[in-house]
Amino acid sequence: MTDQPEPGRPDAPRLTTREAAELLGVKPETVYAYVSRGQLSSERAAGGRGSTFDADEVRALARRSGRREPSPAGGDLVFRTGITLIEEDRYYFRGVDATELARNHSYEEVAEWLWTGELRPGVRFTAPSETLAAARRTVGALPAHSGSTDRLRVAVTAAAATDPLRFDLSPGAVLSSARSLIPTLVGALPVHGSTEADGGSLARELWPRLTARPADAPALAVLDAALALLIDHDLAASTLAARVAASARAHPYAVVSAGLGVLEGPLHGAASGLAHRMLQEAVDRGSAVPVVADHLRTGRPVPGLGHRLYRGEDPRARTLFALLEDVPQAAGALAAAREVVATTARHAPLHANIDLALAVLSVSCGMAAEAGETVFAVSRTAGWIAHALEEYGERPLRIRPSGQYTGPRPPRPAP
Repeated sequence: MTDQPEPGRPDAPRLTTREAAELLGVKPETVYAYVSRGQLSSERAAGGRGSTFDADEVRALARRSGRREPSPAGGDLVFRTGITLIEEDRYYFRGVDATELARNHSYEEVAEWLWTGELRPGVRFTAPSETLAAARRTVGALPAHSGSTDRLRVAVTAAAATDPLRFDLSPGAVLSSARSLIPTLVGALPVHGSTEADGGSLARELWPRLTARPADAPALAVLDAALALLIDHDLAASTLAARVAASARAHPYAVVSAGLGVLEGPLHGAASGLAHRMLQEAVDRGSAVPVVADHLRTGRPVPGLGHRLYRGEDPRARTLFALLEDVPQAAGALAAAREVVATTARHAPLHANIDLALAVLSVSCGMAAEAGETVFAVSRTAGWIAHALEEYGERPLRIRPSGQYTGPRPPRPAP
């Protein structure tokens, strides 16, 4: 779920005007306009020819502005969005601190905020009985070894097939589909523990699909917060795929399917599973030191550490760690996670990310290694829908990058 961090290079060369323009996705003249408005600082290059720019400052501006000018071929690869802002080791949903929202509101309430800009206290999502039955039948037909993302993908397809109005892309219709799809995805997953009567929060409905252990209030609060924190994180790979699908005017179920397809990539969705296995080994061995040493010895990155968008600790991890302090059974895994961070810090200045925090929850509550991926997929469905709503308001098929042909020049004789 995290992108690999870029290694820190304090002695990295400064960017030229052309390089800064390419990173920002604008023309060189626009770079100078940023300087004149005080949005970007510059220094004269050696010899007095041209200007140079600090790479980190340019990247920060690129994240803040979200501005890209259309390429000459008409492609539009960067998106003006009012959903999520990531800035100075914090992130915001529609201008409100996302961690504050997650601490004080349920997943469903945060989803509504993301979709509509309105908070609806006590809102609950409900799966239509016919849709849920179709999804469960389809999921039930899968082989026993199928993973949670396999099940979620076929559940989306089954839900789409039961919705004859899925091609209505008006905001009201899309939101109606989303409010029924998300609980359908949860309800279609196999149950490991005892379930309660319908009508509970989505986190409570998801809990017995993750572990056979009964839910207690503090652990359930962590799961609910994790769902809220993971709803969106700017244009991650799966979100970009969702926007491409929406640009082609795919219906919301197809948009979610596109996001799930990318989520299965080992560099995106599988990161939490790697952190779970590493942390479980640290708990079993009674120390994180030999586990970290094994990773370093074999040249493998230590899972759950670093994020390319944050210099310090991932704010999502920080929030979950604070909530996990109130979960008695999480004490051992939480201590192991902190030892992982402290041990690795001797070699690299990396901080905990959301995957490590999810691993503490999954390890301490008897969940499978793929539990974090399941939480991520269910949660991010709301974010994909939010981006689809934005993209439906743009001109169709605007996401059309141009390929740079590198093959042999024609004409060539036919083989």
